[in-house]
Amino acid sequence: MSTKIGKATDFAPGSATKVAVNGTNVAVVRIGDDFYAINDTCSHGNVSLSEGQVWEETKELECMKHGSAFSLETGCPNTLPATQPVAVYRVAVKGDEVFIEESAQ
Repeated sequence: MSTKIGKATDFAPGSATKVAVNGTNVAVVRIGDDFYAINDTCSHGNVSLSEGQVWEETKELECMKHGSAFSLETGCPNTLPATQPVAVYRVAVKGDEVFIEESAQ
Protein backbone atom coordinates (compact mmCIF):
# COMPACT_ATOMS: atom_id res chain seq x y z
CA MET A 1 0.00 0.00 0.00
CA SER A 2 1.29 3.47 -0.82
CA THR A 3 0.59 6.90 0.60
CA LYS A 4 0.68 10.20 -1.26
CA ILE A 5 3.24 12.46 0.40
CA GLY A 6 3.01 15.49 -1.89
CA LYS A 7 3.83 16.84 -5.31
CA ALA A 8 7.26 16.62 -6.87
CA THR A 9 7.59 20.40 -6.60
CA ASP A 10 7.18 20.13 -2.80
CA PHE A 11 10.65 18.56 -2.62
CA ALA A 12 13.60 20.79 -3.46
CA PRO A 13 16.42 19.09 -5.40
CA GLY A 14 19.47 18.32 -3.28
CA SER A 15 17.64 18.49 0.02
CA ALA A 16 15.85 16.29 2.54
CA THR A 17 12.28 16.79 3.74
CA LYS A 18 10.70 15.09 6.76
CA VAL A 19 7.26 13.58 6.16
CA ALA A 20 5.09 11.45 8.45
CA VAL A 21 3.78 8.16 7.07
CA ASN A 22 1.40 6.41 9.46
CA GLY A 23 3.19 7.78 12.50
CA THR A 24 6.71 7.12 11.20
CA ASN A 25 8.96 10.02 10.28
CA VAL A 26 10.64 9.50 6.92
CA ALA A 27 13.36 11.62 5.28
CA VAL A 28 12.55 12.10 1.59
CA VAL A 29 15.48 13.18 -0.56
CA ARG A 30 15.29 14.46 -4.10
CA ILE A 31 18.33 14.22 -6.33
CA GLY A 32 17.46 15.53 -9.78
CA ASP A 33 14.30 13.70 -10.77
CA ASP A 34 15.00 10.74 -8.46
CA PHE A 35 13.45 10.36 -5.01
CA TYR A 36 14.74 8.36 -2.05
CA ALA A 37 13.23 7.73 1.37
CA ILE A 38 14.82 6.45 4.58
CA ASN A 39 13.78 6.43 8.22
CA ASP A 40 14.31 9.93 9.57
CA THR A 41 15.88 8.90 12.89
CA CYS A 42 19.63 8.26 12.99
CA SER A 43 20.38 4.74 14.26
CA HIS A 44 23.22 6.13 16.39
CA GLY A 45 21.13 8.70 18.25
CA ASN A 46 17.69 10.26 18.35
CA VAL A 47 18.49 12.86 15.69
CA SER A 48 16.44 13.81 12.61
CA LEU A 49 18.35 12.85 9.47
CA SER A 50 16.30 15.26 7.36
CA GLU A 51 18.15 18.12 9.07
CA GLY A 52 21.46 16.80 7.74
CA GLN A 53 23.49 17.29 4.58
CA VAL A 54 22.58 15.58 1.30
CA TRP A 55 25.57 14.26 -0.66
CA GLU A 56 24.21 13.97 -4.20
CA GLU A 57 27.30 12.40 -5.76
CA THR A 58 27.34 9.44 -3.35
CA LYS A 59 23.57 9.34 -2.68
CA GLU A 60 23.99 9.76 1.06
CA LEU A 61 22.31 11.68 3.87
CA GLU A 62 24.65 12.77 6.65
CA CYS A 63 23.46 13.10 10.24
CA MET A 64 24.07 16.63 11.47
CA LYS A 65 24.91 15.52 15.03
CA HIS A 66 27.83 13.11 14.65
CA GLY A 67 28.44 12.92 10.88
CA SER A 68 27.36 9.38 10.03
CA ALA A 69 26.42 9.25 6.35
CA PHE A 70 23.63 6.83 5.39
CA SER A 71 23.17 5.36 1.92
CA LEU A 72 19.89 6.49 0.41
CA GLU A 73 19.72 3.21 -1.52
CA THR A 74 20.43 0.70 1.27
CA GLY A 75 20.05 2.63 4.54
CA CYS A 76 23.47 1.41 5.65
CA PRO A 77 25.81 3.86 7.37
CA ASN A 78 28.94 4.43 5.31
CA THR A 79 30.75 6.29 8.09
CA LEU A 80 31.01 5.96 11.86
CA PRO A 81 29.85 6.33 14.56
CA ALA A 82 26.60 4.71 13.34
CA THR A 83 26.87 0.98 12.72
CA GLN A 84 23.21 -0.01 12.25
CA PRO A 85 21.21 0.70 9.08
CA VAL A 86 17.95 2.63 8.92
CA ALA A 87 14.87 1.48 7.03
CA VAL A 88 14.59 2.32 3.33
CA TYR A 89 11.23 2.92 1.62
CA ARG A 90 10.23 2.73 -2.03
CA VAL A 91 9.15 5.97 -3.65
CA ALA A 92 6.99 6.23 -6.77
CA VAL A 93 6.24 9.30 -8.85
CA LYS A 94 3.01 9.26 -10.82
CA GLY A 95 2.57 12.37 -12.88
CA ASP A 96 3.49 15.15 -10.46
CA GLU A 97 2.45 13.25 -7.32
CA VAL A 98 4.92 11.44 -5.03
CA PHE A 99 3.98 8.27 -3.15
CA ILE A 100 5.81 6.21 -0.55
CA GLU A 101 5.35 2.54 0.26
CA GLU A 102 4.21 2.17 3.86
CA SER A 103 6.37 -0.84 4.62
CA ALA A 104 10.14 -0.66 4.60
CA GLN A 105 12.14 -2.67 2.06
